[in-house]
Amino acid sequence: MTPVLKTERLEFTPYRPEDEGHFVALLRNEEVCHWMGQDLVPEADLRVAFRHILTDVYPTERFDVWGVWWQGTYIGHAELKKTGNVDGHELIVALSPDYWGQGIGTEAVHGLLRHAADLGLTEAYGMVGAGNTASLALCRRLGFRHVRDVVGEDGTVNRMVVISVPRT
Repeated sequence: MTPVLKTERLEFTPYRPEDEGHFVALLRNEEVCHWMGQDLVPEADLRVAFRHILTDVYPTERFDVWGVWWQGTYIGHAELKKTGNVDGHELIVALSPDYWGQGIGTEAVHGLLRHAADLGLTEAYGMVGAGNTASLALCRRLGFRHVRDVVGEDGTVNRMVVISVPRT
């Protein structure tokens, strides 16, 4: 079961049906999609994806996925899941642009790394768009190492990065 996680300022909670609008609004934000390296997905498809989290991902414990909250306000989305790119787990954090540049991304990744340690993982991966200099700088500061570049069918380049999970 996906646990509630807490950091100094953040609370990661499993999604509830009433969170659907927040999820859709975040992932319909053009800036968020651009820096996540994905196309803007139609709202109806995001609503289907959200319901899939509630009806399939959580009941089958496929992976951990959360809404990220700060002072009672939804500010982002986070996941820790097996990745098909390597034999390992990927950390995913997407924050609302209103919360960029405040150290929240760093705090969110630290929270996910603590959870990864609790799961017994020894390393975690991330995929960051080659042009996302802010996220790549964050990864460097946190100690992620570049593994390789992954080129999409459309020619976009993502940097695969890895970090050793600190022991708790």
